[in-house]
Amino acid sequence: MIQHPVFSVVAGIALLGVTSLAAAQSPGRSFNPKTSLILQGTFADYSSDAEPEVSGVLLGPETEPRPAGFSLAETELVIEANVDDQFHGWASIALENEDGETAVAVEEAYVDTLALPAGLALKVGRFFSELGYQNHVHAHGWDFVDLPLVYRALLAGQVNDDGAQLRWVAPTDLFFEVGVEALRGSEFPGGGDAGDGSEAGVAFVHLGGDVGESHSWRVGLSHLATEASNRLTGEDVPTAFTGDSDIGILDVVYKWAPGGNPSQRSFVLNFEAMHRREQGTLTDELSGVTSDYEGDQQGSYLQGVYKFMPRWRVGLRLERLRSDNTVANNPGGEFDALLDDSYDPGRASVMLDFSNSEFSRLRLQFSRDATRPDDEKDNQFFVQYVMSLGSHPAHQF
Repeated sequence: MIQHPVFSVVAGIALLGVTSLAAAQSPGRSFNPKTSLILQGTFADYSSDAEPEVSGVLLGPETEPRPAGFSLAETELVIEANVDDQFHGWASIALENEDGETAVAVEEAYVDTLALPAGLALKVGRFFSELGYQNHVHAHGWDFVDLPLVYRALLAGQVNDDGAQLRWVAPTDLFFEVGVEALRGSEFPGGGDAGDGSEAGVAFVHLGGDVGESHSWRVGLSHLATEASNRLTGEDVPTAFTGDSDIGILDVVYKWAPGGNPSQRSFVLNFEAMHRREQGTLTDELSGVTSDYEGDQQGSYLQGVYKFMPRWRVGLRLERLRSDNTVANNPGGEFDALLDDSYDPGRASVMLDFSNSEFSRLRLQFSRDATRPDDEKDNQFFVQYVMSLGSHPAHQF
């Protein structure tokens, strides 16, 4: 029998459709990740022209505030999907402007498990540590333009590193989770010439639950232990630190939403207290003076964010730092900034933001900065936009 050419074409198209459908339904042949692009920018105005500094603290890299005027903040490309029924993958690529050039950095790139028994979960790759409450939150998820002062001063922002994380959730009515991380140790407060193996470790425990339908809470304890070798602080006259660095954090979070629905009104209150103890040696790179060093720095913040209408939120954040450092040898005053414990740096911020949808946010923020030992106050004003293109997963509690 002779088949009409039109029937042959139709049959071919139908066969192609069936084949494509089968391929789409086969997990081994399909790849449909969630992809999002986060666009962020700020305008910043500062009343003080003095160089920013924090008395009594060895700062890490990239701890300066946003540039004055208009600036493009971090642009973030996120791709995530289940690899199969056992594994999930996540990658976050950040693009930033540094000294007029575009810098590309892999913020996170990890694989985690989906089906380990007994409440266990394993993550390997590069990731933001579960140290504290805000460390794992990406910049577009912050409630203010910037991170709290204590994160900037004691962690140089956020700790993300290469390594592995193992966590366990207990089968209890209350949420109870414990976890450990083995990290390379190449990032502040470690780093320098260290970080060629597994030089850092993190342990954390979280306890939380619900009170009725409208209230929830969580308390966390975490600790970071790492080593540094010739870790530099400062740009004009850098100081090198070699020794051990230990950081402990207590975090408390309370959330309220009528009937458990935060779409109309909600309130989030969180508090973190952080303590960093460092012991080792300091070397002034200009004079070559070396001294034994013991550093005790601690800080905290309290912030509340209230959604008073479906698209509007207002927030207040109060912050404080304290230091008590000991330097054995300071012949020419090389380490005077570390020994000035007569002043407690602090900062207060208020913000108002508007979210037209879950994909867009506009924010105004005013901060009163008092971190300089000369008692000069800096009035800081920010305007920010955060826009999300594509599908982005929800953030953790």
